[in-house]
Amino acid sequence: MKIVLGIMGDWITSVQNGWDVTGLAALFVAVLAFVSFGARLAWIDARTHLLPNKLVLPWMRWTFVLLVVAGLAHGEPQRAIGAVAGGVVLFAGYLVLHLVQRSGMGMGDVKLAAILGAYLGFVSWWHVLWGTLFAFLLGSLFALGGIVVGRMRGSTSIAFGPFMLLGAVIALAIGS
Repeated sequence: MKIVLGIMGDWITSVQNGWDVTGLAALFVAVLAFVSFGARLAWIDARTHLLPNKLVLPWMRWTFVLLVVAGLAHGEPQRAIGAVAGGVVLFAGYLVLHLVQRSGMGMGDVKLAAILGAYLGFVSWWHVLWGTLFAFLLGSLFALGGIVVGRMRGSTSIAFGPFMLLGAVIALAIGS
């Protein structure tokens, strides 16, 4: 989030110079949505192992709209393209994982990947890569820890959404 907040800071400076209120407003709402929906979905997924469509689908729709508007309104079409491409790439990657092992990756995770890919892609392709790697690393460490202490077995399923969200937050926080 540090890098996104840094982008917002740069854009605030440009607004003070008399332009781009629309881009800044769209980015600000997108960041608020990330915090609001992300926290709520992490909590729900950790408790129920479900990412409900009634939350995921509206967030997905608005994420793409807001990030594309933010990039285009600010005169940075590469950010809009990065958001769409990052969302599509992560959606496709997670969909392949779901199709290979349906019990290992749910469709809620696949849809959440599209959302997080948009946020990460808005910043850079490196953020898409690091956000994904952090998610799998954190999820693997959690599962390994559960196995080591005897609370889980290799076949135990975990809620992966919180790790996806945390991985994205870490990638956004470390910057480029």
